[in-house]
Amino acid sequence: MVRDTRHDSLYIFGAICPARGVGAAIIMPSVNTEAMNEHLKEISTQIAASAHAILVCDGAGWHQPGERLIVPDNMTLIPLPPYAPELNPMENVWDYLRGNKLSSLVWNSYQDMRNAAKNAWNFLVSDPAKITSIGTRDWAQVTR
Repeated sequence: MVRDTRHDSLYIFGAICPARGVGAAIIMPSVNTEAMNEHLKEISTQIAASAHAILVCDGAGWHQPGERLIVPDNMTLIPLPPYAPELNPMENVWDYLRGNKLSSLVWNSYQDMRNAAKNAWNFLVSDPAKITSIGTRDWAQVTR
């Protein structure tokens, strides 16, 4: 496997709507409440005018509602119970992207790494059926 001793990080903040087969994401250099606020703003722009989104969030510190996290009026955050990643469809998205686009690679620059993350996300959102498949679980659906 390719090795490199340099180290840098970036983070994809992503969300999907399996019912519509769409996703929204931003790429940030760090993980914090300010970055999450930017992500929520981006998701908010992708919600249909007459709709209200439910965003499933794990227990990460930057997902916690409070005075610093600004949740747009057209969405509600639903926290998952602790230690329940199987309930978060985004965990499958991250596994899919790591397995298909973002593993065992070395980039020459931060910009190359950022481009790879962007290309990986675009690869996912270009296939609505894939988003629906990855984000839907028969055993975790609420029906009317």
